Amino acid sequence: MTDMRLRFNLLFGGAICLIIVTLGVFAPLFVHHDPILDANLMNAELPPNADFWFGTDSQGRDVFSRVLYGSRVSLTVGIVSQLINSCIGLLFGISAGYIGGRWDEFVSGLTNVMLSIPSLIFALAIMAILGPGLGSLLIALGLTNWSWTCRIARSSALSLKSQGYVQAAKTLGYSDIRIMITQILPNMIGPILVIGTLGMGDAILAEAALSYLGLGIRPPFPSWGSMLTDARELIAVAPWAAIFPGIAIFLTVLGLNLFGDGLRDYLDPHMRTRKA
Repeated sequence: MTDMRLRFNLLFGGAICLIIVTLGVFAPLFVHHDPILDANLMNAELPPNADFWFGTDSQGRDVFSRVLYGSRVSLTVGIVSQLINSCIGLLFGISAGYIGGRWDEFVSGLTNVMLSIPSLIFALAIMAILGPGLGSLLIALGLTNWSWTCRIARSSALSLKSQGYVQAAKTLGYSDIRIMITQILPNMIGPILVIGTLGMGDAILAEAALSYLGLGIRPPFPSWGSMLTDARELIAVAPWAAIFPGIAIFLTVLGLNLFGDGLRDYLDPHMRTRKA
């Protein structure tokens, strides 16, 4: 049963992510209408039909094409912001765990402060300073959730620095930076990949929330959060304008969470021992 659940989470979550990435990357091959230029008030608020598969919004734009092109924004935000988070967390976490001392105390204190601040509130503060836009969004979300990666990297570095191969590297004259990069970092990639996958789902939800509040991508470029904002007043007369972006967010986050959960179980030696 455990093996079946592991395979289901890994394969089903991976399949969802692969489909969404494929649709986003190759969006021009799947859509028949331009998500920005094909606005026509004569086609406003049409229900799903053979020409407009997901219906149209208040300006007559094809919801299907806007959902597909909007996935590019969400995936970009999820991947890039998590890469920034991972780099910051690894830099602070590995150095704090390996060096120790006052640097470790400083990093631990900074991490506790960041964990005490709601990430969305922190991102809102940054966006208020930088203004709306994709670049500001990437910076804001890239500076919010690194503390979890930092904690995992620090705890891993604390346990790994006493291993024999690390001591052997010191004997061979490796510098501290070289040891951290070549000996410690490769041995914590598993948990970092897992937290990174789960963090992408959180970033996509945060992007949708910030775009919903008007601090995301500038109109008329589509993003799932901004589409939900535009559809607020249409929920009674054209619910499809909100339903399909909402489903896209749900499926993307579900796929990332399932894939991250399956990846965690696959990389966990205790799970593999239990299976054996």
